[in-house]
Amino acid sequence: MKTFAHAAAATAREAVAFLAAEPPGTTATRLIAGGTDLLTLMKAGILEPRRLVDIKTARDELRYLRFDPDGTLRIGALTTLAELERHPEVGAKLPILVQAVRDAATPQLRTVATVAGNLLQRPRCWYFRGEYNCWLKGGERCFAREGQNQHHAIFQPAPCVAVHPSDLAPVLLAVDARVLMQGPAGSRVIPLADLFAPPTDDRRSETRLAPDEVITELHVPPQPEDARGVYLKAMDRGAWAFALVAAAAQLALRDGKVEQARLVLGSVANIPWRATAAEDALRGQAVTPELAAQAAERALADATPLAHNAYKVPLARELLRRAILQAAAG
Repeated sequence: MKTFAHAAAATAREAVAFLAAEPPGTTATRLIAGGTDLLTLMKAGILEPRRLVDIKTARDELRYLRFDPDGTLRIGALTTLAELERHPEVGAKLPILVQAVRDAATPQLRTVATVAGNLLQRPRCWYFRGEYNCWLKGGERCFAREGQNQHHAIFQPAPCVAVHPSDLAPVLLAVDARVLMQGPAGSRVIPLADLFAPPTDDRRSETRLAPDEVITELHVPPQPEDARGVYLKAMDRGAWAFALVAAAAQLALRDGKVEQARLVLGSVANIPWRATAAEDALRGQAVTPELAAQAAERALADATPLAHNAYKVPLARELLRRAILQAAAG
């Protein structure tokens, strides 16, 4: 790891000022909060910032969990996964969020890992993390596409086939969250779905967050009164592992039929993957085992597995089928 300077930002505005002071297009300054992903990237030589800006000193501004009178949940960017997991009102009103973070990491990591950091973490692809000049790091080739790809994407909207590793992102998409960001020109709020985007030649990252912007808050809108959600995750060990495949289902039923449906798959693409075809199959219908299976089949109809990860297709199909049935059953 190369040497670096260290500074602290007491507010989000100060953090933005540090980032904005860099020449356009450079990333010599990085923000650090929990550091659970950033430090591993620095140790591997993937990131070599000249300055780290500690944003934990802005905790009075950015670390909170609260419900507005209308039911909107506001999550400060520095809120830890452990705080989200243990919040009794979140557990009562949005148990799907607790399900997502419970196995996201070890208890020790959950006490320092932040909500914003979890959304912005980089892929765990061994070529990206290893000593390869892969496409995602600016090279010409995605080595995983023809190499060892058993943990990689079955939906491939980009040259890179690494998958997005966040447990929280699919669930927050399923509950239609929005993200508040602050930059030099002020604040903006966008749907969380618009934050994530497949990497391109001009932007080799998985989000549209600008280099001089800071995530400050997540908004989860009030869910319908009869909404219920489920998050299921398949891992290659009993606990505290990244998902092989994950499925989030948030359903709202009225008179026994699906009024609203939001279904999101995790670890199948380089962004959380919305299963809109499956949602369309459910909407206006009473959920039966047969319908859940048909919807899950539609969700995976366009999957194109690689040489070593075809197992993900039936695994994702089955996880989504179970998530739909469990959510419908409440």
